[in-house]
Amino acid sequence: MSASRWCQTSVIVQSVTMDFETNIYNKIGGYGRYNRIVAIFSWFPNFAVMLNLFCDVFYTLIPETYHCKPDPKLLPSSFLFSNYSRQGFLNFSIPWMNGSGLSHCELYKYPRNVSNFTDNVPKEKVLCTRGWEYAQAAALQSNYVTEWNLVCRDYWKIPLQHICFMTGWIVGYVLLGTLCDWLGRRQGFLLSVSLSGLLGVAVCLSNSSVVFLLLRLSQGAMLAGVFLSSYLARLELCDPPHRLMVAMVSGFFAVAAELLLPGLAVLCRDWPVLQAVATLPLLTLLSYWCCVSVFPESPRWLLATGQIHQAKRCLQSFSIRNGVCLSEDIYPAENLLSEIDMAYPDDTQPHYHSVLELRSTRVIWRNCLILSFTLFIGTGIQYCFTRNLHRYSRNFYFSYFLRVLTGALACIFICLSVNRFGRRGILLLSAIITGLSSLLLLALTQYLHGGLVLVLSVLGLLFSQALAMLTVFFSSEVMPTVVRGGCLGLVLAAGCVGMAASSLMELQNNGGYFLHHVVFASFAVLSVLSIMLLPESKRKPLPDSLKDGENQRRPPLFLSRGDDLPLLCTRHRASDYDPENYSRLASATRKMLSKDSSPYKVAVPAHLPLLPSDGSALSILKEEALDGDLS
Repeated sequence: MSASRWCQTSVIVQSVTMDFETNIYNKIGGYGRYNRIVAIFSWFPNFAVMLNLFCDVFYTLIPETYHCKPDPKLLPSSFLFSNYSRQGFLNFSIPWMNGSGLSHCELYKYPRNVSNFTDNVPKEKVLCTRGWEYAQAAALQSNYVTEWNLVCRDYWKIPLQHICFMTGWIVGYVLLGTLCDWLGRRQGFLLSVSLSGLLGVAVCLSNSSVVFLLLRLSQGAMLAGVFLSSYLARLELCDPPHRLMVAMVSGFFAVAAELLLPGLAVLCRDWPVLQAVATLPLLTLLSYWCCVSVFPESPRWLLATGQIHQAKRCLQSFSIRNGVCLSEDIYPAENLLSEIDMAYPDDTQPHYHSVLELRSTRVIWRNCLILSFTLFIGTGIQYCFTRNLHRYSRNFYFSYFLRVLTGALACIFICLSVNRFGRRGILLLSAIITGLSSLLLLALTQYLHGGLVLVLSVLGLLFSQALAMLTVFFSSEVMPTVVRGGCLGLVLAAGCVGMAASSLMELQNNGGYFLHHVVFASFAVLSVLSIMLLPESKRKPLPDSLKDGENQRRPPLFLSRGDDLPLLCTRHRASDYDPENYSRLASATRKMLSKDSSPYKVAVPAHLPLLPSDGSALSILKEEALDGDLS
């Protein structure tokens, strides 16, 4: 779409838009009882999505100890098993690796005619021939690794599975985010949750590692759609004072899913059972298909895209359920519907947008690029901190629950600080602390005490998670409603690229870890400068159109106590025109004209009086005009 065409379309759409928070939101009950109920039901999809996301940690976990199965064909023909204990038999069959116990990938091969079983017997090392014996992985007896023996030569398939899973999320965020802008939040949610539940059941029936990988890739794309559509619907139903808290409560639902997952894994024991249990909440969400009231379409999106009739029905439903009567006999409802009729002509046609139109924008594209870069850093740099946790303790549960704890603390930190100090300020603070922690660990790890390394790692992990959470929330606030799904999808896709970067390091056996750390530490410093270019959305209405997004302004970093700069550039003109009073007058007039009879009628004479036929009529008019001038 050319720039001139976009400008023309933008002007047409802007001429018929209304400020949702100012003119509509309070008249349908504000953040009333029904909005709170819908917000509560929008939290459950987040729980279901995070449960399926973090199952991947248990699926791809390599047991702490494992070794080759002894092969009797590789032992001397005169060897008697009864003469050896279990441990002695393993020591005779498997090489011993200094510092790590039995070899993971090799066996001893003896000549068949050997009868002297001393240490000097000739033997050679060969690769495993009969598979492996595993110690129980954390919580699960069998998982993706032990099911298909993805160790030694096939170890590369484990990080490849995670990369493919993240690739599915990237594709889902980009495609289904745009789909939410075209079909709506509800339709995008129902499509995503239906396919994700179906694919989750199919994953349970996987009969090979390749089938498992492809199905998890597809399910990841659909899970991204569930998360994104529910996030958009939840945000667009809240007023500015409640947006942050409602979004952060969904973060606590994600933390609850992470805390619950190890217990579920212990109870399920096998990965197909755990996959079935994790899919069950997704199948439960299919009830939203029948219950429209628990997950309605966003009225803000309907109005922004010009779907007036559907928007009016949706607004009536919200107002009635919030306890605000909207019948034609009640004045406030009639006022609201009249304002909508005046703002949107009867021939208004729906107009949909896509992220491709960002090529013709400047501010929106800049904000999207900066926030994508920030989320990429926030997710990618976490690997640098968690790797230091593994150095401090090899226990899986130590690093797992420490990560969950820092995620919960990050949510609490955002709840307590962002509404007080602003989105941009806390985002900048999180980026600074994340970058400093990373640089200190990069330069001074070998000189610092182990406890101080742990403290810096935990601090960096805490603020990197806060950086990622706040970036997602900030992105949803500054992107216009008409392209919010596509823009937020691009930002989240960049975050998934950062998460996949850690698997790229594992694919190379952590050969490029130092370079990975240097790159992300440098990017963290660069993000501090780019965050300064973002607007502030604290207590501001959401932008709905592309023009609103382009008019966002960047306030000073340090605001005075009474300073409250608007997010959008608005020009107030002195005018006696009051649209609210005008709509009331128009509504009352229309109501009077629509009635067949009225109690009061003005008597009109059958014949109008005629003026005298002589010239006295002209003299009478002149006298009246002269009297009017004198008075």
